[in-house]
Amino acid sequence: MAQETMIEVRNLVKTYGALKALDDVSFEVRKGEVLGFLGPNGAGKTTTMKILTCFVAPTSGEAKVAGTSIVDDTLEIRRQVGYLPESAPLYIDMRVDEYLSFVAEVRNLSNDKLKQSLDRVVETCGLNKVVNREIRTLSKGYKQRVGLAQAMIHDPSVLILDEPTTGLDPNQIVDIRELIKSIGKERTVILSTHNLSEVQAAAGRVIIINNGKIVADGSPQDLEA
Repeated sequence: MAQETMIEVRNLVKTYGALKALDDVSFEVRKGEVLGFLGPNGAGKTTTMKILTCFVAPTSGEAKVAGTSIVDDTLEIRRQVGYLPESAPLYIDMRVDEYLSFVAEVRNLSNDKLKQSLDRVVETCGLNKVVNREIRTLSKGYKQRVGLAQAMIHDPSVLILDEPTTGLDPNQIVDIRELIKSIGKERTVILSTHNLSEVQAAAGRVIIINNGKIVADGSPQDLEA
């Protein structure tokens, strides 16, 4: 049985003045798929992620997340999507538990659900040892885990991660990749990166984008061949 389509992108174009950041981009992502979105810096990866998360509007074309148009209902898209931008949006003066509770409240989680969600993301993201510490005192690897936890606190069906291992040391990179793979068993994940080994390690399918156009789409093995 064909799996449900969670993300549908049709003929996306995004221009900034004379610059065409996206040029007729179309693709689909199915439920339970971990998609590696691969390309060099400036290829159009982050622009695509920002459109899918309703941070910027496309110049033309359309996209749907879980059947909802990014134009028709941006609030519903934000309920469906968890987003970790390249610079994790952390308030470093707060403790980990305070910050995650704050994000949960912004997401309108009820008190009963808040505690449950907090426990779930702390466990999933391996934050048990640091949950009572100020974010400023954490290593880059743990800060990235907190960023992942904030993206997952409302239990979204789709997770969009933009360069999630940038600036991490080799051990931290391995940890975050394993975490993404385990998260991907339960939800749809788009992992944006310029690093081929990243998608080989974590993704089941790869789309390569360059100069705003999709140039390849297939399994890591197919693309390597």
